[in-house]
Amino acid sequence: MLIRTVKSNPQGWIVVGVCFLALSVISATRASLGLIMTELETDLGWSRGFVSSIAAGALIVMALTSPFIGNLLDRHGPRMIITLGLVITGVGLVLTSMVTAKWHYLLSYALLAGIGFAVVGKSIVSATIAIYFTRNRGLAVGIGSSGSTAGHLALLPALAAVLELLGWRYGYIFLGIASFALVPVAWILLRGSKIDNVKTVDAEPALTLSAKLRYLFRDRTYLALLGSYTICGFTTAGVVETHLLPYAEFCGIPRPTGALAFGVLAVFNMVGMATAGYLADRMNRPVLLASIYILRGFSFFILMLIPAYDVSLLFIFAVVFGLFDYSTIPVTTSLVASHLGLKVIGLAIGILGMFHAFGGAAGAFMGGYVYDLFNNYDWTWIAAIALAMVAGIMALTIRERRDDAELGEPLPAAG
Repeated sequence: MLIRTVKSNPQGWIVVGVCFLALSVISATRASLGLIMTELETDLGWSRGFVSSIAAGALIVMALTSPFIGNLLDRHGPRMIITLGLVITGVGLVLTSMVTAKWHYLLSYALLAGIGFAVVGKSIVSATIAIYFTRNRGLAVGIGSSGSTAGHLALLPALAAVLELLGWRYGYIFLGIASFALVPVAWILLRGSKIDNVKTVDAEPALTLSAKLRYLFRDRTYLALLGSYTICGFTTAGVVETHLLPYAEFCGIPRPTGALAFGVLAVFNMVGMATAGYLADRMNRPVLLASIYILRGFSFFILMLIPAYDVSLLFIFAVVFGLFDYSTIPVTTSLVASHLGLKVIGLAIGILGMFHAFGGAAGAFMGGYVYDLFNNYDWTWIAAIALAMVAGIMALTIRERRDDAELGEPLPAAG
């Protein structure tokens, strides 16, 4: 079955592989701030609130640039965009290794690297993959997007070792080299990419940007996805990716142990994305999406119990949260493709990425602000629980609608 699936669309699966590798580097780089945060506080005397605001700044840059990048994707395809994004990220990270002042860090990481993060972000990558698939689209997006957590698993432990041996400056150099190493891979393997085999399911195309925007923002399904995906950013990129490792240290957990827990989260994140992608091809997607948000919200209760009970709860949280972390991506992308069409998917997903990043920026900033104010993260986790429930309700307002051509292999019969 696996061989048949790959042979049915070899070019599409090459794109999935390239996107998997690119996301591995970019997502590990974004998550690295949690490992480096305490060293920046010690070495440069910066507050956690300031460092968190830099993470929020990078997310804001991602938010502001994602729609433009998505529109360029609709017009020019992925080769130039993904390659350029890797170059920009590499340059930004190498420059970040040389910072001595706050404004240096703002320009090199939040601005320059932030643009690179947007160009090779999960939203743009998922839109790229969706273009090449009709059948098994959810599975393909789930597998490609799982590169975002494979990078956590492969690179964060290595980064932690570099930090222990050489310090945070060499850590950024290490990440910059990893980004540059993928430039020729993307440029060569994405050469000659075609989308001729894609059967579009959308209505008449909107030829101008203003017409596309009117089409998107008048659609109730899209508005529900915008609201829920904004909350998705708050509860993932905002509070967990930025503050989970500092919270682990706050709870008395050694940094290498926290990095290991993040690796466990990454493993189950991959499982969650692939599983959600598989299910998105075969079941009611609004119900699936709502379930993911609600169960993610409940996982924060585990995080709040760590200081009072056992630090091993960190690993339990990593497993549970990992399953419901990025698993929204293939479901959301599949809904956009079927309800709004492929000819606007780059712009549509780019705008979703913008709102996701704004939500992430709010979460990153709030986590640092709450910690500086109360010297704990309790209200941050409470806010995440409440908002996740709201996102679940938003998802349930969406009506399921799909074309038979989207359906993957049927689920095996029971018994």
